[in-house]
Amino acid sequence: MTSTPPRDDRPADDRHAADAHAPDSSSADPSPADALAASAADPAGSGASAAPGTRRRADRPSGSVPRFDDDEPTTVVLVRHGQTTMTVSRGYSGSSEPGPSLDERGRLQAAAAAALVHRVGRDLWGDIDYPSEIVASPMVRTQETAAVMAERLGLSVRTDAAFREAHFGHWQGLTSEQIEERWPGRLEPWHTTGRLRPPGGGESIEDVGVRLRAGLDALRAGGSRTVVVVSHAVAIRAALGVTLGADPGTWSQLRVAPASVSIIRLFGDRRDEIAVAGAPSEGW
Repeated sequence: MTSTPPRDDRPADDRHAADAHAPDSSSADPSPADALAASAADPAGSGASAAPGTRRRADRPSGSVPRFDDDEPTTVVLVRHGQTTMTVSRGYSGSSEPGPSLDERGRLQAAAAAALVHRVGRDLWGDIDYPSEIVASPMVRTQETAAVMAERLGLSVRTDAAFREAHFGHWQGLTSEQIEERWPGRLEPWHTTGRLRPPGGGESIEDVGVRLRAGLDALRAGGSRTVVVVSHAVAIRAALGVTLGADPGTWSQLRVAPASVSIIRLFGDRRDEIAVAGAPSEGW
């Protein structure tokens, strides 16, 4: 015995309207990646998305600095340059010389860093806007790294000496062993007190922090956007240190590997945020 489907006595127009809004049973369930993307776009689960260039307090991800306003920060993506021969030899390569070029591995690292930064505001750190500017230290290695970044992001590079590496004075080009042999007991307190200056007109770590603070404040004054800054190990540690308000003697405890990425967010009231510190660009 065959069964007869129930009769649908609704008017034709009503049936058509209902069919138009019915779920498509042929569509697959959203993938976990799609679900994550939707969650990032609307973390509060409100079902509404913010207009381009605007965000609500609810859009700030869990774990971000607690804020009770809608101030939008200047985001600075700090990228250390790729490897050079001086990186391998562990020599102190500062701002008193243009410095070496990237080596073969360093160029690969620069490409990996560019690929990682290209994901900012896309599938990584979704509460941060995609970069709109690139700034680089004047040193050869940072200019070369920034050029790779610029090609990937479709941006030009602006040079700013505020983000150059520390001036190491007479320590320039020497390894830590060579410095300790010639100036016994001077190198460790340069790192751990933050206030000792190398002989020959070098900068203390605190000096570097004063310079980096001025550079970051200049970026802050430009308003809400995302700026990539290609810089150096000591300079990036200083940028992170002044953002946190930590003592200069502690900044050397931050690991900043070649081509690593750090992200800071600068607010108008200076209650700034470190979002990422020293993330490696390779292996993503």
